Amino acid sequence: MEVRAGQYWRVESVKSFDEFLERRFRGSRRKAYYLMSIHENLPPEVRKELKEVGWAKGLELAKLAKKEKKHFKSAIWLHRARELPVDQLRVAVERELTGKETEPWEIVYFKLYQSQIPVIDRAIEMAALMLGSDRSRGYCLEMICADFLAGVNLDNGDPETLLFSMKRFFRLLPEQQKQTFFESILPKSS
Repeated sequence: MEVRAGQYWRVESVKSFDEFLERRFRGSRRKAYYLMSIHENLPPEVRKELKEVGWAKGLELAKLAKKEKKHFKSAIWLHRARELPVDQLRVAVERELTGKETEPWEIVYFKLYQSQIPVIDRAIEMAALMLGSDRSRGYCLEMICADFLAGVNLDNGDPETLLFSMKRFFRLLPEQQKQTFFESILPKSS
């Protein structure tokens, strides 16, 4: 942070602070930004304890400290950081920030060829149009996959997979359409 603030990175004959970070933090410039966020947002008493809890948990605490500022309950959250695994702490912080219960998540990486990207992007865009543009790309991809699984399992496929896909699609329907669906499949009692 001192290097950035004082622009000391210019001494190394680089074009930008990012280039400086790429040289100093090979392959992990993002981690340098995470560490700066921790330093900027966490109170000194919490930063002293970071070696004990680790920088990944420190980053989650920094998100909360940034939002809550003077009202950040550092002792309580530091205790939670010591007790909880990173993924559970991430969920607890997200719940505190948004007020909503969230499902645990993870980032998935896989290789795509340049020729595949336009097809995948277009499919996700179309799914977003159908599902509502407020849906995440991950959610859109899940629905594309559910549609694929439903289609594959229509004829002599795995009925459990078909049922799973149908349940996922059903959740997307507005309440009125859910009711109409029920009325169309349930026998009318006379």
